[in-house]
Amino acid sequence: MPDIHRRSFLRSLAFAAGVGIIPRVGVAADDDIYDIGRFGNVRVIHITDTHAQLVPVHYREPSVNIGVGAMRGQPPHLVGRAFLEHFGIAAGSRGAYAFTFLDYQEAAQRFGRMGGFAHLKTLIERLRADGGHRNSLVLDGGDLWQGSGLAQALAGADMVEAANLLGVEALTGHWEFTYGEKILRRNLEQFKGEFLAQNVFLTQEAAFNDAPAFDPASGRVFKPATIKEIGGRRIGIIGQAFPYVPVAHPKRFAPDWTFGLREAELQKLVTHLREVDRVDAVLLLSHNGMDADLKLASRVSAIDAILGGHTHDAVPRAMTVSNAGGRTLVTNAGSSGKFAAVLDLDVGAKRVNEMRYKLLPVFADLIAPDAAMQALIDRLRAPHAAALDEKLAVAGESLYRRGNFGGPMDQVICDALRRELDAQIALSPGFRFGGAVPAGDPITMDDVLTETAISYPEVYVTEITGSQLKAVLEDVADNLFNPDPYYQQGGDMVRIGGMDYACAPEAAAGSRISDMTLDDGMPVDAGKRYRVAGWASLEPQSGKPVSEVVANYLRAQKTVRIARRNRVVLKGVAGNPGLAE
Repeated sequence: MPDIHRRSFLRSLAFAAGVGIIPRVGVAADDDIYDIGRFGNVRVIHITDTHAQLVPVHYREPSVNIGVGAMRGQPPHLVGRAFLEHFGIAAGSRGAYAFTFLDYQEAAQRFGRMGGFAHLKTLIERLRADGGHRNSLVLDGGDLWQGSGLAQALAGADMVEAANLLGVEALTGHWEFTYGEKILRRNLEQFKGEFLAQNVFLTQEAAFNDAPAFDPASGRVFKPATIKEIGGRRIGIIGQAFPYVPVAHPKRFAPDWTFGLREAELQKLVTHLREVDRVDAVLLLSHNGMDADLKLASRVSAIDAILGGHTHDAVPRAMTVSNAGGRTLVTNAGSSGKFAAVLDLDVGAKRVNEMRYKLLPVFADLIAPDAAMQALIDRLRAPHAAALDEKLAVAGESLYRRGNFGGPMDQVICDALRRELDAQIALSPGFRFGGAVPAGDPITMDDVLTETAISYPEVYVTEITGSQLKAVLEDVADNLFNPDPYYQQGGDMVRIGGMDYACAPEAAAGSRISDMTLDDGMPVDAGKRYRVAGWASLEPQSGKPVSEVVANYLRAQKTVRIARRNRVVLKGVAGNPGLAE
């Protein structure tokens, strides 16, 4: 072993003993995936979309993530073997398990759960020590407070405590806004870092009524950016919250605020940081989604790197986008605590000389949990553990959600809605949060809440015509497959139970959905009315929480095996590398 590698290896083992990384005896330093060395004078550690998953999880990456237009066949719209080939990842490896769905049931048994804040804490401390604590900072891209039963019970306060212990120094938001302004501000009072959102402004009426704002003159509700002195350089960090909060969620949660991409305001802010504040580098902490970030990077100049989230895309290699001011690095760091991204920068006076990026999978079996974080998690969970740990049924097959058109877990939710609410058809939102349950594992109440925990979970039953149902599907399809990323809101197709249909993702708006057929084989009649159950309505509802409906259904099932999985036949996408099944 070359001397430099031997020193690195010994240093890695010595540090492992101190902070809990579990070394693999007899494995060379080059095979230690967390020994990434040190480069430059600034290290940025980025996590995003953890969705309140404090403990390690199973989370299956999609087998369908179709790109249309210019994004066809481009990251992040690669799945399975196409993904492995593009990024040079060996089939059957830990990397293949982390980044793809391939052989997921077997791989999950082999490699185990991923993420968990106690494991993240250990890894982040190692990464900060390797990069130099004074030269490092930790950023969170949002969707931190929502996505678990515990977070729902505590309105995100548990995740504020965890983020503080993790050392998060800046955060932007998305689902955080769905707790409403009162809870949002209460949590932020306890958060030790900074909440950044350059693209959230007061409405005209709210401004007239002197509603609270970080900058009343401009109407900005929150601090738009911060400057950190790191490695002897001034680093500007801008927050970009999810642009479509009042559209994708009930407007009642943020009635006084307007959102949006706000390119012009962003460019002015970048220019001010460069020319007035004289920063040496500019980073955008974004919750736009990767496709939107790629477009934004081509249109807004002088941003060195975009640390992206929202679409849950785990992309191991950053993409470089040219613009009028030079080039911008665009990244996206996955979800559910499965990954920690590391951006190392060599920052000179008023410029970044070089950047290096790595997306590290967080394997719980390779990283010992941090004792302080584990103690915090145990304390937070203890009053709720009995309810969360209730075993409702056993998974008779692998259950998962993530994918453009749905998975077995979505079918279970739709079947529960139809059975419990006596409906012909069920609709369930295409959220990208929610873990996987391998075949043979128990399904707990915690698992159900991981799929359904939101601040507007009430179920409903309504009657709509076949033409109205088609309009709903067409609208969601245009959101998902619009060739202009600025017209996409993230998420996947609404899941549907009791009906099959066909979808042509690359067709024109209003012409993507066809062949709508009920389970009994009858075509959906445009003029006929159908009894439809759903949840997560934008309008207030008075039904039970969907978690209660699903839990009741599972208790009666004992072992969950899906008798009939509703199908979506895809048209016009043959050969698309975002489609593997």
